[in-house]
Formats: sequence, C-alpha cells, structure tokens
Amino acid sequence: MSFLDRDKYGIYKNAGNKGPGPALMGADTLLGERVVNMQEHSLGDIKEIMLDMRSGRVAYAVLAFGGFLGMGEKLFAVPWEALQLDTTNQRFVLDVDKDRLKSAPGFNADAWPDMSDVAWARQIHTFYGTEPSAGDIMGSYVPVDGMVAGRARGAGASSGAAIGSTGNAGSAGAPTHSGPGARGSEREEF
Repeated sequence: MSFLDRDKYGIYKNAGNKGPGPALMGADTLLGERVVNMQEHSLGDIKEIMLDMRSGRVAYAVLAFGGFLGMGEKLFAVPWEALQLDTTNQRFVLDVDKDRLKSAPGFNADAWPDMSDVAWARQIHTFYGTEPSAGDIMGSYVPVDGMVAGRARGAGASSGAAIGSTGNAGSAGAPTHSGPGARGSEREEF
C-alpha cells in the first residue's frame, strides 16, 4: 500500500502537480511507506513520524526493521534529512547498507528513548551522517503552563504580552493583536 492508497482526502488525486505532493504531503499518508536502500534491499516501513514541536518541522521517521508480523522487529529513529521520497516507485530511500542498519542505534516498541536528549540526538545524526538542527541539540524543552510550541509567527501571532501575563499591554493580561485589522499603534484585544 502506498501514500496514494492511504490518501483519505484526495490530496494527490490531481495530476500535473496541482495538489500539494510531493513537496508538501500529509503525514498520515506516509505511515506504512516502504523504505529501501540504494541497492534496492528492503529496510522496512515507516511506523511513525516525529514532529519537533519547538521548530514545527519533522525531526525523525521511525523505521521498523526485521521481525515477522511485528514480533521481534526493531525500531529506528531516522533523521528526516536522511530519507529521500521516491514518488515514482512510491517509497522512501535510505542510503544505508542493510547489514549496517542492524547495528544502528535502535529501540523496542515498549522502550522508546528520550528523543529530546542531546547525546541521543548526536548519536543518531552521527550514524546517519546528517547534521542535527538547532532544536535537536538544544536539549529538553520544558513546557510553560502546559504549552509546547515554536515561535509564534504569521497571522494570529501575538505581538503583545504573553497569555496570562500581567504587563501593561492589553487589559488584565489579555493577549493583544497588532496584525491585520489593527490600526496604527492601537492594539485590538481578543
């Protein structure tokens, strides 16, 4: 089954690059996608896509390798930059020898690593020959008031005080808005 078969919303039905793929694709449609190496050897399939909530980018694809019917398979966090999407053959390509993958840092489904650990991220990127992003080497991110997110940007980004702050921007700590619809130096309150 390929990403075309898992397309529940018709994302890829338009011919002639009128749809979002392959430059922009639905993450759910990539789960289960086959992964091969440059020698055409099967390396497994994508089980999960890990998002870096600080940067808003895909950090890793979790590759399942080995085993039979899910028993005894090993999971590997592969840096997103190490994978190439082959839309012609509807699969991912990972430039790693099958025997070398067996010695890659991996984990079992019931013992996931702390993917925010700096040493772990460096080990993974070193193995696959990729460069960690700033988010991968910044270490654990401690959420504030239960919120984990990247920098606010674009439409709807608050330029005033943070939610729940008691600064003088806005009234009673209400978030403010200075984007479209705000006039001059006035701020529109929500």
